[in-house]
Amino acid sequence: MESGGAPARQPAAATSSVSRIGAACTTIAVALIVYFLVVMARFYHPGTGFTALIGFPAGHDYEVPALRGVPHYDYSGIGVYDGQFYAQLALDPLLKNPQTDHAMDLAPFRARRILFSWTAYVAGLGRPAWILEAYALQNVAAWLLLAWLLARWMPPSTPRGLAAWGACLFSHGLLWSVRFSLLDGPSLVLTVLAVRCAEDGRAFLAAALAGLNGLGRETNVIGGLAQPLPRSAADALRLIAMAIVVVLPLLVWEDYLYSIYRSNIWLGVDAQASRFGAEFAAGLLQAVRGRSLFDVCILGSLFVQAGYVVTQVRRGGEAWWRVAAGYVLLLLVLDKVLVSPSTGAITRVTLPLTVGFNVLLGREAKGGRFWPWLVAGNLHLVPAAWIL
Repeated sequence: MESGGAPARQPAAATSSVSRIGAACTTIAVALIVYFLVVMARFYHPGTGFTALIGFPAGHDYEVPALRGVPHYDYSGIGVYDGQFYAQLALDPLLKNPQTDHAMDLAPFRARRILFSWTAYVAGLGRPAWILEAYALQNVAAWLLLAWLLARWMPPSTPRGLAAWGACLFSHGLLWSVRFSLLDGPSLVLTVLAVRCAEDGRAFLAAALAGLNGLGRETNVIGGLAQPLPRSAADALRLIAMAIVVVLPLLVWEDYLYSIYRSNIWLGVDAQASRFGAEFAAGLLQAVRGRSLFDVCILGSLFVQAGYVVTQVRRGGEAWWRVAAGYVLLLLVLDKVLVSPSTGAITRVTLPLTVGFNVLLGREAKGGRFWPWLVAGNLHLVPAAWIL
């Protein structure tokens, strides 16, 4: 009787153990979200709200008039970053005021990335003080949305899911975007939604989201690669139509900007074939030779992510692989200014690669393959710990 009853008790014990592990992982996930919100609360200052997240410099010589009338947090040195430009665009979302140009470096270039200035304007109901608060908190809202959305592919109720989920949410690129109110966190939300729609068979909505996202950052149109591969002539025609949907919003906005600036404002990535991939390779080599731990962690993790995606070419039917592969190609044509880890740009621009890597890894890696790849591909978490 004892030997006959033992097998029946083992599955129950195993189930109980899995349940306890799941509860522990979920508790840790909730604790991480609470930790993030507590850290964000530290950026609130009476009188200036959450504008400390934006990165305005001290002095008002290059501020639009609407900004001068709103109390906001200024930095005298470290802490100044590009979010200041897009926040001021939000105060003049159609660029009607010529003084808006004087408030920015590379005004036509900044103006092309208008989407999240528009969303801040709408959320702020057109009132300057509210617009600044809305702009400052967009990335916080995006982070919380991503915590929910990414659970679809990386459920934080298992150790592996929790590790991959946390690696994405606390990645160097995403935290940098949150800390300085940049465009990459909200952009990632739309990319993730586009992939989700593509996987659910809603191709037109996926294309529309990718096209809208192109107004946030021109490289976001890579999210259009989430579209399913064609299997027939009819599918190919539909794919062409979806490609038009993806690029049309950016082309229309470019035409509007041309009516203002009367010049070619396309200042995209530096894609000289003679230097194909050279800047990224040179940056990584320099980091290794200089024994710069943070730089090696940042560029090394992207090297691992790209290498893993390339080895998974057989998974071309998966939307996340196609999007991630698109960002691998982008790595090969980035200018050295973007490649340099000191600018904080490369991990932000390639955030979909980081997410795609972790999603694909969680789906495929078995046994002992998962953890080594996860650690090597997420070394960016080391420098990320110092961002907030």
